[in-house]
Amino acid sequence: MNEPYHGEVEDFYTSDLKKFPGEKVNAWLCATWSSSGSGVSFSRLHVFLCLSLLCQAGNLLGHPQCLDYGPPFQPPFHLEFCTAYENFGCCDQEKDNSIAAKYWEIMDYIDPQGHKLCGRYIKDILCQECSPYAAHLYDAENPQTPLRNLPGLCFDYCSEFHFNCYSAISLLTGDKHIQECCETNKTRFCNLLNLHDKDYCFPNVLKNTDLNRNLGSVVEDRKGCLQLCLTEVANGLRNPVLMVHANDRTHRMFVAEQVGVIWIYLPDGSRLEEPFLDIKTIVLATPWVGDERGFLGLAFHPKYKYNGKFYIHYSYMDKKRVEKIRISELKVSASDINKADPHSERNLLELKEPAANHNGGQLLFGLDGYMYIFTGDGGKAGDPFGKFGNAQNKSALLGKVLRIDVDGKSTTGKPYRIPPDNPFVSDANARPEVYAYGVRNMWRCAVDRGDPVTRKGRGRLFCGDVGQNRFEEIDIIVKGGNYGWRAKEGFECYDTKLCHNSSLDDILPIFAYGRNVGKSVTGGYVYRGCESPNLNGLYIFGDFMNGRLMALQEDEKTNKWKKQDICIGNTKACAFPGMISSYSKFIISFAEDEAGKLYFMSTSYPSAYAPHGSLYKFVDPARRAPPGKCKLKPVPVKTKSKRIPFAPRAKTILELLNEPPTTQPPGKSSSTGVTRTTSSKKAKTTPLGRMKASTLKPASAGKKTQKIKTKVKHKPKQKVKVTKVSKTTPAPSSTKKNPRITRTKKL
Repeated sequence: MNEPYHGEVEDFYTSDLKKFPGEKVNAWLCATWSSSGSGVSFSRLHVFLCLSLLCQAGNLLGHPQCLDYGPPFQPPFHLEFCTAYENFGCCDQEKDNSIAAKYWEIMDYIDPQGHKLCGRYIKDILCQECSPYAAHLYDAENPQTPLRNLPGLCFDYCSEFHFNCYSAISLLTGDKHIQECCETNKTRFCNLLNLHDKDYCFPNVLKNTDLNRNLGSVVEDRKGCLQLCLTEVANGLRNPVLMVHANDRTHRMFVAEQVGVIWIYLPDGSRLEEPFLDIKTIVLATPWVGDERGFLGLAFHPKYKYNGKFYIHYSYMDKKRVEKIRISELKVSASDINKADPHSERNLLELKEPAANHNGGQLLFGLDGYMYIFTGDGGKAGDPFGKFGNAQNKSALLGKVLRIDVDGKSTTGKPYRIPPDNPFVSDANARPEVYAYGVRNMWRCAVDRGDPVTRKGRGRLFCGDVGQNRFEEIDIIVKGGNYGWRAKEGFECYDTKLCHNSSLDDILPIFAYGRNVGKSVTGGYVYRGCESPNLNGLYIFGDFMNGRLMALQEDEKTNKWKKQDICIGNTKACAFPGMISSYSKFIISFAEDEAGKLYFMSTSYPSAYAPHGSLYKFVDPARRAPPGKCKLKPVPVKTKSKRIPFAPRAKTILELLNEPPTTQPPGKSSSTGVTRTTSSKKAKTTPLGRMKASTLKPASAGKKTQKIKTKVKHKPKQKVKVTKVSKTTPAPSSTKKNPRITRTKKL
């Protein structure tokens, strides 16, 4: 045994270990030893260290990710320098220009022979910051590990570079350790730059068909399940039934709990300590699991910014102990933009509820400026009210989509007007408020914003209608449409006699699914946001009972919709800071913020009083919009109430990967990332027909964007030849600071 060399390795371990992430330490300790040719054998400590670090490095498999910890993107403009990545990567034009400036600054110190010999290598190495796999090449996938100064190079390529241009190493990095140990030692240098996974080193990463086949597209697993990621935005909520924005450019999010409390979340993720509205003493809600009564709807007037009006839908019990639903108008406080005036309530409509279930609850404004109200069929089972049921009875307001004009009063004394083009205004046997009928219990509807460029789809009204015992359905609401209930359920007959006598003009669902898929649909949104362009046009929805997330994609040629499952929390695709691997099972509602980002709310224990509900944001790990395109400028809001910072409860994927392996309790989570229950009590839910009540938690998971510190080096006084260059020649600094993250830089 060569003890002096053994001591050299131990000295390196004790003095420099903290400088290098696991993968590079593994490469140094395991490969540098073998390169000495001395036949030294490691001690047990070193063997254990190599194996443990190798395992740690394998935790984070390579996936497309940039040095700012975000997914890659399609540059909005042509890249003049790093042209290999002009279609997809991690550089916009500004970053490309910065890299080009650094390249020419380096080349100023190299003689003409070096230009020919080393120019291509230097350009390739610098441009790896633009690679869609830049984070893996620079070990930037985990914020806890130091960042490399140089990207991971394949050994053969690295050897060629070192053989031809070793004297340029000091121009590419100012790391003295690299300059002193590796400028003349090719094996050491290339072992330090080596990546454990050979598929991801440069230039192999460009040639790997598996890594580049669908680069930039939404990732699908072998079964076609779309791989999306989540961040936790809010937690500790009591059955959060909805989240809406006021469209006033403040980008505040208003989250309503089933008990009758509305909270405000600010763009920085904090929540105001005092609620926007608290009417829980009026709202009829109980702790019973699955109780569908409570605060169910909220919509802001299209001109809320100017008139301060908003509308709510809730269950209550009148003085005669009769259960009703009430739709009313309120105004924001004149003295505080973050507080409603509870004394301003103006009742618009009250409906008697024959049963405790099927209360509908959705309120929204269409592009026409009118308010749409969605009512359930009255409850119980099979719509047993009257000869044909409430839903088919156009003289009843239950089981309907209603449309009213809230900006006026009718001549008959109603506190609203009837839009003159409502479909049944001339039908003496129908209520003029009715816009569509034959619905069972639509739970969560949304207006499509339309394609950001073509505006296609703008104004379409999507709804999820909960089925009786066979089918759940997704519908697009049209004026005067009959959606079939109770004659039909999904595409099939429910009441055989009514079904055989029903009209052929009944509106069929765009999609329906049976009990093998789920038991209680929760309607969602068509994604039209800026952040995740891959998701544009996808209608994303879920099932309350089993926590299944799904997406519908329209075939423009056939106008038919194809369904795909959504899988959450893949540890490879979602190994980004702030991403989580699971969510609470019972999906209550979906939401869209002012910028078009998409969210959903779920709970682990569906009781109106249980604070187990959370709010999550969808993230596409495969592609994002170019930097700056989606930059928001929220209108500042003066707050009188204390701001409560977001405190995440869910562990991120990176935190889980860095934990020692443990045995997971059975039934904790599923492959789709659903957390089955976190309550000490077991949630027993029976599909009553709508959301089956649920509870959420407030949280806004995010990551801090840090800046990389770039050391400014003194320029050498003379040009250097490629064959001879001082080992102490410092690397020239970039003309601009590198926009990566503040961590200790390292090879």
